[in-house]
Amino acid sequence: MSPQDRQGARPPYHPIIIGNVTLSGNVFLAPVAGYSDRAFRAMCRAGGADFSYTEMVSSEALIRGSAKTELLMARAPNEDAYAVQIFGADADVMARAALIVREKAAPALIDINAGCPVPKITKTGAGSALTRDPERLYALTRALTQALGGAPPVTVKIRAGWDAERITWKEAMAAAMEAGAAAVTVHPRTRAQGYEGRADWGILAEAARIAEAAAVPGGARVLVFGSGDVFSPEDARRMIAETGVDAVMFARGAMGNPFVFEETRALLETGRYEPVSAERRVRAGLRELELLAADIGEYAACREMRKRFCAYTKGMAGGAELRKTVVAAETIEDYRRIFAEFGA
Repeated sequence: MSPQDRQGARPPYHPIIIGNVTLSGNVFLAPVAGYSDRAFRAMCRAGGADFSYTEMVSSEALIRGSAKTELLMARAPNEDAYAVQIFGADADVMARAALIVREKAAPALIDINAGCPVPKITKTGAGSALTRDPERLYALTRALTQALGGAPPVTVKIRAGWDAERITWKEAMAAAMEAGAAAVTVHPRTRAQGYEGRADWGILAEAARIAEAAAVPGGARVLVFGSGDVFSPEDARRMIAETGVDAVMFARGAMGNPFVFEETRALLETGRYEPVSAERRVRAGLRELELLAADIGEYAACREMRKRFCAYTKGMAGGAELRKTVVAAETIEDYRRIFAEFGA
C-alpha cells in the first residue's frame, strides 16, 4: 500500500495504539539529549504534544542508583503518559535497568536508543553502534521484551546506518521487530552525518511498507515513527503524506516553540493554523525556567535557559538585541526584568 493509499484509509491526525498503550494522537516530542528534561517536556505537553520521550538515560547509571539519572526519567507534572529512553550495550544490564525504570517511573513505553551518534556512546557499543550490530540489538530488545512481558511495551529508535557505505537500517529494523519491539522510530541519517545534511525520507516510506508487509492478519502491526528534518507543521504534514509513518516526531523543531504540536494538529485536522504570539512564547519560556529551577536550582536553571531563550526569541522583533541581554541573566528576576524592558 502506498503512503497515499494508507493515508486515504485514515486521517493524517489519528490515535495510536502501541501494544497495550493508546495515545490520543500521533504528534510526538522526540528524545533530545541535554534538552528533553521534564521542564521542557511539560511545556511541550501543554503546547499540544500527544506523547513525549525523555532524553536518553544510562542503563549503567540506573543500576548504580544515580540520583541524576532518576531526575532524568522523572515524569513531568502534566504528563499522563510518556516514554523513558535508555541506552547501553549489555543485554542483562539493560533488562535490569528496564525493570528499575518500570518500578520507579511507570512510563507508558521504554525505548531503546540505537541512534545516538556521539562517540562517547558509540565507542561502548551503544547508541547508533547498535544499528550496525543487529545481533546485539536483537539480544538487547529481546532481553527487555522478555523481562517486561509487554508491560510496558518496548520500542527502538534507529538510524539509517553507520555511514554511507554501511546503510543497515533494514537489518536493524528486522532485528527489533523479531525481538518483539512494538514500534520502531527511524531517523534517516547515518551516524556519520550526525545532524547534518538532509534526512532521507525515502527510508521512512520503505520502513513503513516493510512494517505493513510483515503484519500478521488480525494481529498488532509494528508501528513506524518518523524523525528528522521536521521543523514546522508543514514539514510534519508532508512527512506523513509522503512516507505513511504512523507518527511524526519533533526534536529541534520544538525548541523555543513548544506550541508546534498544537499548530501541527490544527493543520492536519483543518488545513490551517494560527502561529502563537511572541508574548505567549515568552510566557512559556519563563514558565519553563521556573519548572527547571525547581528541579536543578535557580542558578543552574538560569544558565541553561540562556540558550533556550535564544530559541524562544528567534524571529521576534528586536530578538537579536534581546538575545545579547539574555545571555547575562543570572536570576529569574533578571529574565523577567529583561523581557519587561523589551515590552515582551
